[in-house]
Amino acid sequence: MICQHLKESGDPEPQSRYADGCPQCVAAGFDDWVHLRLCLTCGVVACCDSSPRQHMSAHHAESGHPVMRSFEPGETWRWCFDDEQLG
Repeated sequence: MICQHLKESGDPEPQSRYADGCPQCVAAGFDDWVHLRLCLTCGVVACCDSSPRQHMSAHHAESGHPVMRSFEPGETWRWCFDDEQLG
């Protein structure tokens, strides 16, 4: 059964691309991010947990925003941090 956070988040398509990578990594002078994720609450784009600095997980920890989605071309999956559920 899909969690309420995933039901409420919808599935918006990302509207722009971050060709230069994770904005937080780039601002700090790093270029070793792996994949990008999009917060479905506020639109923040950040790197994934396979990246050294795991900015999207840090964003969730700081903001409490529950759902993110892949920002990678051709990927549409979403993840609820609160319920640890893929949607």
